Amino acid sequence: MKRAHFELFFRKNPFGGSYTLFAGLDEVLKFLSNFRFSEDDINYLRNTAQLSHCEPAFFDEYLANLDCSEVIVHSMKEGSMAFPRVPLLTVTAPLGIGNMVETTLLTLINYPSLVATNASRMVVAARGQFWEETAGSNPPRALLPPRTDSTGASKTPRKSIQVAEGGPADLMRRKPKCVEFGLRRAQGPDGGFSASKYSHIGGFHASSNVLAGKILNIPIAGTHAHSFVQSYTGLDLVEGAKVKRIMKGGGIDADREEGDEEMVELLPLVLKYREELGWNETNEGELAAFVGYACSFPNGFLCLIDTYDTLQSGLRNFILVSLALDDLGHTPRGIRLDSGDLSYLSLECEYVFHEMGDRFDRHFFYDIDIVASNDINESILHSLNKQGHGITMFGIGTNLVTCQSQPALGCVYKLVEIDGEPRIKLSNDIEKVLIPGRKVAYRLFGEAGWPLLDLLVGANEVDQPAVGQRCLCMHPFIEQKRVAVVPKRVVKLHNLVFDGKNGVVAGQQMSLGETRQFVNDQVNHTRPDLLRYVNPGEYKVSVSEKTFRYLHQLWQTETPVRELR
Repeated sequence: MKRAHFELFFRKNPFGGSYTLFAGLDEVLKFLSNFRFSEDDINYLRNTAQLSHCEPAFFDEYLANLDCSEVIVHSMKEGSMAFPRVPLLTVTAPLGIGNMVETTLLTLINYPSLVATNASRMVVAARGQFWEETAGSNPPRALLPPRTDSTGASKTPRKSIQVAEGGPADLMRRKPKCVEFGLRRAQGPDGGFSASKYSHIGGFHASSNVLAGKILNIPIAGTHAHSFVQSYTGLDLVEGAKVKRIMKGGGIDADREEGDEEMVELLPLVLKYREELGWNETNEGELAAFVGYACSFPNGFLCLIDTYDTLQSGLRNFILVSLALDDLGHTPRGIRLDSGDLSYLSLECEYVFHEMGDRFDRHFFYDIDIVASNDINESILHSLNKQGHGITMFGIGTNLVTCQSQPALGCVYKLVEIDGEPRIKLSNDIEKVLIPGRKVAYRLFGEAGWPLLDLLVGANEVDQPAVGQRCLCMHPFIEQKRVAVVPKRVVKLHNLVFDGKNGVVAGQQMSLGETRQFVNDQVNHTRPDLLRYVNPGEYKVSVSEKTFRYLHQLWQTETPVRELR
C-alpha cells in the first residue's frame, strides 16, 4: 500500500489572538497505542448498508489485523505555543490507516488546544496591565488604585504591614489566580473533564471538578451554594455548634500547651463581636449558615456573601464569624462575589477588611481572598483591570469551557506527500493553499531571548538553519516579503513520539504539571505585543527559499490552463 505523509495544523489563531497552545497529545498517543477493530466492531460494519458490497477478506483479513504498527508520528511538545500552518503533528503511514485516524486525531486535538488557549488568554487578562515584578515578592504584585469615598475624597489610609520585601499590604496586591468553575455548563461529563484538564495546562490554578482533582491530581476549589445559605432560617439552628480551639504558641491562653485542643461553642463568640460592632441588622439565617459552615470547615472558611445583601449583611456576617474563628486559631480563607458590580463590591470589601485588620490587629484580613464569578469572560477581565478591583481569584465557568467567543479551533489534516512525491491542494482562497512536501519546522530565537519566527524547510534540503548563520526566510506566497535572520538559538519543533511497532517513544511525554509550567515559561518569554488583547502583533511563519520555489512551481504545474475562445 502507498506510504503517505500527513500534517495536522490550523490556519488561524482563535479568539482574534496571536498564538495557540497545542494540547491533546497524551490522548492521541493512547488512541494510537490501542487502535484495533474488535470482533464486535467488524460484525457491526459487515452489516451496514454502506459496506454491504465489500468482500469478506476486507473484514476478516484487513480490518481484523489492522493496527498502528506502521504509523510514525512526530509532534510538538504538548503545551507548545503554535502558529498557523506549522504542523502540530505529522503522521507517516500506509494511506489507508493514515486516512482512517484523521477524524479521531482532529477531535482529540481541536477541543483541548482551544480550551488551553482560552484558559491561557484569561490568565494573562486576569494579571492586568499594571503588573510588575517587585523585589522579594512572589508572586508579582500590583499597585492598588486610590481609595475614595462617594464624594471623591480620599479614605483613611490602610495600615502598612510588610507582606514582602519591597512593599506594604496597603500598596501591593497579589496576582489574581483563575479557578475553573465550568462543569455544570460544559458539554456533558466528558467535555467537563477535558475542560478541567486542559484549562489547568493553560494556567488555571484549580478546578471545582472533584473527579478531575482525584484523577489528575490537580488542586480543587469551590464554595457553598446559595441554597446552603437559604436553608438556614435562624440562629437557633447552630446553638451548641462547636469548633476545635487550636493554640499557636502562647495565643489566647498562654497557660495551655502549644498544639493542645478543646471544643468551643462558636456562636457566643460571634454574637460578642456582633454586639461590639453594632451589626445587629444582618440576616440571621445567613449568619447561622456561616456559623454552621465554619464549624464544618474551620480551615476552609470561604463564603458566598451575596445571597441577601452583599455589603450590609453578607460581608458583615463573614467578618463576625472570621473574628471568632481567628480567636480559636483558625485562619479564614475569604469571600465570593457572584453578582453585582464586581469592581465596586470587591474594592469595598477589601477596604472593610483592611479597616477590620487595623481595628482588631488581625493580619489575616490583609491577605484574605476575594473570589469573583458571574459569567466572567476575557473582555470582562480586561474591563475590571481598567476600572480597578480588589479581586484575588476569578471563578470562570461558562465562557471558559464552552469557548463562547469561538466554539471550534478548526484544525485540518492534509496529505502533503505520497510515496515520496509532494502533493499540493489548491484553492481560490489563498489561506487554503497547501504547502506541499515533507517539511522540518524550526523556531528561530533572537538576541532578546524570545522567538522571532517559525521556519518550514523541506526535509531533504541540505541547508537547515543553524545558530549564527544567515538564513533567508520567505513568506509562503509573497516573494517580496522576506527577511534574513541570524538566529541566536534554533529549536527543532517536532520529535518522534510514536514509532510504529515500538509504540510510544519513552521520554517524550511530560506530566500535567510539567506541561503547565512549560506553558507558563513560554507565555512569560514571548513578545509582549503577541499577548495584547486589542490589535495583537503577528508572529511570522516563513518557508525556506527552496520550499518557496518548489511550492510555486508545483502550483503552476497542478493548475489547469483554461482556453479562452
